[in-house]
Amino acid sequence: MTRSLAGQIEREAIAVKADAATSEEVIRLLAGRLEKLGHVRTSFAEAVLAREARLPTGLPMGRGSNVAVPHTDPEHVLKPGIAIATLAHPVDFANMEDPDEAVPVGLVFMLALNDKDRQIEMLQQIMLTIQDETLSQKLLDAGTPDELLALLDGTQQGEQ
Repeated sequence: MTRSLAGQIEREAIAVKADAATSEEVIRLLAGRLEKLGHVRTSFAEAVLAREARLPTGLPMGRGSNVAVPHTDPEHVLKPGIAIATLAHPVDFANMEDPDEAVPVGLVFMLALNDKDRQIEMLQQIMLTIQDETLSQKLLDAGTPDELLALLDGTQQGEQ
């Protein structure tokens, strides 16, 4: 059974209009939140950074709001969770299709999943969400974690 994205995100795992200068800062910020909430091991942030260096997750959307979906292997995860950051200013992530190209990202979904099947399902849900240009812009404009969660929850309600 598919749960909504909003149903899998704790409000404390959301950073709205985060002021980060680099992709590493964003990754460490979100990994720290997931660690504080008991979702990931202390090794998670370094593992995500190492994976991002090998297999980048910057996703050019062909418009103003590019996305990144950093994640790593299940052994660094204690229990599933998702962290989200909207950024005050875009930061560069390497392009997943061309690692030598930088993608200015404004929206980051960090996955902490311990089941490969769930990872595919989560990526599909995130892709459906970010392909909606209007919704992506509303997520970027959200002023609070509660507003962002309500937007994500609303997408699932409309599909049922």
